[in-house]
This record gives sequence, structure tokens and C-alpha cells, in this order.
Amino acid sequence: MVRRKNQWPDEGELVVGTVHKVLNYGAFASLEEYQGKEAFIHISEVSSGWVKNIRDYVRENQKIVARVLRVNPKKGHVDVSMKRIREDQRTKKIQSWKIEQKAEKFLELAGKTMDKDLDTAYNEVGYLMMDRFGDIYGAFEASAEEGESALMDEGVSEEWAQAITKIAKKNITPPEVQITGYVDIKSYASNGVEIIKKALESAEGDNIVIQCVGAPRYRLIVKAPDYIQAEKNLKDAADRCIDLVEASEGEGTFHRELE
Repeated sequence: MVRRKNQWPDEGELVVGTVHKVLNYGAFASLEEYQGKEAFIHISEVSSGWVKNIRDYVRENQKIVARVLRVNPKKGHVDVSMKRIREDQRTKKIQSWKIEQKAEKFLELAGKTMDKDLDTAYNEVGYLMMDRFGDIYGAFEASAEEGESALMDEGVSEEWAQAITKIAKKNITPPEVQITGYVDIKSYASNGVEIIKKALESAEGDNIVIQCVGAPRYRLIVKAPDYIQAEKNLKDAADRCIDLVEASEGEGTFHRELE
């Protein structure tokens, strides 16, 4: 069960629940992200239309997404509504909840490498990662992409950072974008072929591939974690290539898209 640091949800928050009791006037659901807490959905909050039979809309063991209307910790009550959310909000909440379920499993695996159970993992590092990264999966993504330092910079101990990063790199593929640009390069020197070859080699690098479209045009394919970095890497690679050619009695131009 994915957990939240707060013991109770906030009013207006979207929550995931599992229906465990359906009555004529409403239904009760266990809150998946708040251990030991349950929510009540009044029949008037099940659907925007008139509800004759509540069992046409909810059933036992059904997963639901609802918006919190009222919270009364003293009485132990959480009233929620299924009708006061849009379909896209429902889908997004379910998706994020499933991702956090996966992240919790990763956290449990990391803890097992140190003989620590899930409760200990949450108390020692799980809630901290929620505070620093927004959610646990965000912390695993950061460590998969940037390594242990991404966690340690946010206060995670070295022991936990190493265990989490090992699990993250094994199970998470960092986000990646791919863009393409083109360079037209010519050399008028006697060793022009060699100059072009060196120019293209200078443009190559990690996650940069050069392909010949047909002399004098060459394709540069760049992969990076995001578009801003990809555009920078593409421009830098093209500049290296063109600068070398122009320094050797040649000329070159860069095209972001093929003309």
C-alpha cells in the first residue's frame, strides 16, 4: 500500500480507494494511500445524474478515484465524491498511483539489500524522498539519471543512496528525446576528404550519431534527457564540425530541419 506522510488527506485532494461495503444510501472505501483510513461516498456523490440503485455504479472490491469533501479526524470521517472529478483527472490519478506502487516495490527491494523492512524504509528515507522529490518514483528517476549524488544532495544517507541507485539503474530507463539536424560542409583543400572526415569525427560524441545523406549534406542525430539539452548538444556538435572545416579553407552551414 502506497503511503502518505500525512495521516489524513486534505480537502480537495484526489484519493484512490477500494470499495469494501455498499449500502442503499452510500458506500465505504478503504483509502489506498492512508493506512487504516476509510472514506464514505454518499449516494448523491456517486454520479452527476439521478442514482436509483447505487450498485449500478459501485461494487465491492472496486477501485475508485474520488475528491475529498470533508475531513474530521476527531470522528474519523472522510467524506468523498466520485462525481466531482473529470475523467482525465481520474485517469491521471490512477496512473500516478500505479507508478507510486511500483516505486514502493523498488523501495522495499532497496531495503531488503540492507535487511530493512518497508516500515523502516519509509521512516528512514521514503518520506524524505517525498518531501524532496515530490514522490518516491521521482527520487528513483533522479538517481537512475544522475546517480547517488542526486539523492545525497537532498539529505539521503550514502548507504540508502547506493542501494536506491542500484535498484533504479536496473529498473528505470531515464526519459529521452531525439532530434535531428543537418550540416552541409565543403572543403576546397587538397586533402579535403580527410578534413571532412575529421570534421565529422569532431561532431560525434555520446548520444550523437552522424549519417551521410549525400555529400555535402550530413545528418546529426542527437539523444538527450530533454529538448533543451538536445538542442544545445546538436548546436555544439554542428559548430565543432563547421568550425574545423572553415579553419581549413572550407565552408559549412547548419540546418535544424532538412530543407
